[in-house]
Amino acid sequence: MTAEEEVVNGGAIEKPTLGARLLGANTFWIGLVLIALCVVFGVLEPTAFLTLFTVQTLLIETAVLLVLSVGMTFVIITGGIDLSVGSVLIFSGMVSAKAMEWVSGGSSTNAGWGVILFGLVVAIVAGTAWGILNGLLIAAAKIPPLIVTLGTLGAALGAASLLNNGSDIRTLPSTMRTTIGYGTSFGYVPNLVIVAVVLTLIGAWLLHTTVFGRHTFAVGSNAEAARRSGIGVTRHLTSIYTLTGALAGVAGFMSLAYFGSTTISAHSTDNLNAIAAVVMGGTSLFGGVGTVLGTVIGVFIPAVLKKGFNIIHVQDFWQMIAVGAVLIAAVWFDQQRRRSRNR
Repeated sequence: MTAEEEVVNGGAIEKPTLGARLLGANTFWIGLVLIALCVVFGVLEPTAFLTLFTVQTLLIETAVLLVLSVGMTFVIITGGIDLSVGSVLIFSGMVSAKAMEWVSGGSSTNAGWGVILFGLVVAIVAGTAWGILNGLLIAAAKIPPLIVTLGTLGAALGAASLLNNGSDIRTLPSTMRTTIGYGTSFGYVPNLVIVAVVLTLIGAWLLHTTVFGRHTFAVGSNAEAARRSGIGVTRHLTSIYTLTGALAGVAGFMSLAYFGSTTISAHSTDNLNAIAAVVMGGTSLFGGVGTVLGTVIGVFIPAVLKKGFNIIHVQDFWQMIAVGAVLIAAVWFDQQRRRSRNR
């Protein structure tokens, strides 16, 4: 029985206390890990780590991955996996850049907001198309998600390379980079971070307060039981992968704004980073359990480790080891919790 469920005590049904619910929540423990990391690095290098500049760069560097991870949260809660999101991000960014070049007559460097918005729509449509393809092959054709998304990973990356002969496009609207990529609002809040926060809040609302979210948990807990209760599992799974593809398209546009060019070789591990963030955040690889808040924390743990290690001049190799250890510990904790619940 989970901490969220009611317990029977002396014949009366009682709800667990707030303390019991916190102690039984994966998000609480992983949140403590993040706080502990911030405290440690803050003590070691207070003048370098605890600064507005560090916070801003940390938020900007995680914005794109956070958008990818929100979509991955839905996928993993259903018991699936999507290895293609990094390649879909690259493809969406490439198609968007080519589209902006086309409508602006060969070079979009001085293009206005009309061209930029057109590029955003194209990026979302491109990502959505790959998401629909993944969803149909997985949900309708019954091909395992690992195989489907492994195949579309290579296909999307190859298609992106073919569009510009393997070269990046750097003639992007300067306004897009100065306003979206590096612009700020309210004095110091990066616009790229605002976009990521808004999409994360929408994802949290969708997952935790709507029928769509309840169906997502139901499919992940027991797909056959969900089907027998009247949930259109095939349609719902297709919608989940479509949503993930659309978010990858938005992430591709955000990457364009941040780097000022397409980045064919820069996102090769984004799929694994998104999966790691979601799992570290407490979402179960076995499906049926997860939160968007946990995913947010899971995104920031490796980011804080990397930033902190760089500040205290520790080799990046140690950051990889630390993230791997946290990931393994998160999966072990999830397995122990499942075994305890099933006894």
